[in-house]
Amino acid sequence: MDFLIYILLLIIFLCVFIQFLPLPHGRSNRGNCKLPPGPPPFPIIGNLLELGDKPHKRLAELANVYGPVMSLQLGQVTAIVITSADMAKSVLLTHDQFFSNRTVPDAMTALNHHEYSLPFLPVSPRWRALRKICNNQLFGNKVLDASQDLRRHKVQQLLQEVHESSEVAEAVDIGRAAFKTTINLLSNTFFSVDLVHSVGTAGEFKDTVVNIVKEIGKPNVADYFPVLRKLDPLGVRSRTAIHFGKMLDVFHCLVTQRLKLREATGSLPSNDILDSLLSDEENRQEMDGERIQRLSLDLFVAGSDTTSSTLEWGMAELLRNPEAMSKAKVELQETIGKGKPVEESDIGKLSYLQAVVKETLRLHPPAPLLLPRKAEIDVELGAYTIPKDAQVLVNVWALGRDPRMWKNPEEFSPERFLGSEIDVKGRNFELIPFGAGRRICPGQNLALRMVFLVLGSLINCFEWKLEGGKKPEDMDMDDKFGLTLQKAQPVLAVPYRANDLCR
Repeated sequence: MDFLIYILLLIIFLCVFIQFLPLPHGRSNRGNCKLPPGPPPFPIIGNLLELGDKPHKRLAELANVYGPVMSLQLGQVTAIVITSADMAKSVLLTHDQFFSNRTVPDAMTALNHHEYSLPFLPVSPRWRALRKICNNQLFGNKVLDASQDLRRHKVQQLLQEVHESSEVAEAVDIGRAAFKTTINLLSNTFFSVDLVHSVGTAGEFKDTVVNIVKEIGKPNVADYFPVLRKLDPLGVRSRTAIHFGKMLDVFHCLVTQRLKLREATGSLPSNDILDSLLSDEENRQEMDGERIQRLSLDLFVAGSDTTSSTLEWGMAELLRNPEAMSKAKVELQETIGKGKPVEESDIGKLSYLQAVVKETLRLHPPAPLLLPRKAEIDVELGAYTIPKDAQVLVNVWALGRDPRMWKNPEEFSPERFLGSEIDVKGRNFELIPFGAGRRICPGQNLALRMVFLVLGSLINCFEWKLEGGKKPEDMDMDDKFGLTLQKAQPVLAVPYRANDLCR
């Protein structure tokens, strides 16, 4: 219903501004290049009505008609949709240098954030410097190995809170609990504080993050008709600015307090990422206080929302598939002992748990269409031409359900990955939940560690039943489309102790 309202508003605005609209790029150039096939567009609005409320599913349906490389006209924007592993490899690896930059949603220009944002910066010296900082100082394996104790402590805190719920048979909101754990892990790693406890409740912080993701991911007429951007007709940029401002205010306070403390003491008060960044002489130009706050905004929004969503989907699938839950529990019991939290050193020995995580990411990738790429030049892709400035979308949700690649693709079956060399790190293009190529998600290593630790510990330390005696087969598995793929209904489950070792 919201999407139809957006389209109605779009038509109204177009009636006023039609005289200013240039001809759409791409469709008018069919004589000059061979675009991929696609549904015929309506005048002015093009194929916008084709998207519906769940574009990842609708685009998968259209790909069954028009093929794995498909073109649509979304207002003034030519969009190319990729729905096969081979074509995804061509875009993200073979021709990566021509598709490495992004189209920037109007929402991301709120508070000029696109000028700082790692995911949306063009490939440039600044972007390379930020990627290097992420790889070396934030998410490198050595850095993550050194912070294992912190993750262990945060998982123990989560287990204690779940234990308290089990004592009174109270249902746990899995997504919210996972979000709180994830955000506090990130904030301790960055700032040596529990951010949720310091500045508000888990619910308040989660709502702010969810609102940011919602605004960036929702259909916005300003993205399809750039002439309307200055007007911000749906108020998306204005609302995003409010949400950005809330988070940036928090990070500004934390950075300012640390700078004052360093000046007063003349020493390094904490051994965390903030001190590491403030002390980094080599990257001082890239990492002043403002840029640290902006990088923090990107990483906290991307890291907390995607990780907690994956954990919620993983628990939902295990609760809905008791046989898979039982197999995961047996492996955990035989490998580390019933009721014990999972350690990072255990992950390599837990092949079925690894398969559960891969299967969760196959069916429920955090970003169903990845972030859009932009063609820098006309690019030949198979028999077709991708025109310069076209937006390129890779439908990883559809890749994970492609019957040409997966047997019984709609079924949750971790067994398909047992003995398989397919991973999620950008080498196997039928399963690329974190993307691939030079724009692959820099935080994937931390995200995977957290998902393994939390999911494995929750199912090994507790037994679970759905709230209200709901049967597993009756669980609502519907999703909500956005920049990330959220579960439409929260997972509410009642824990009870596996044994006393989870205390």
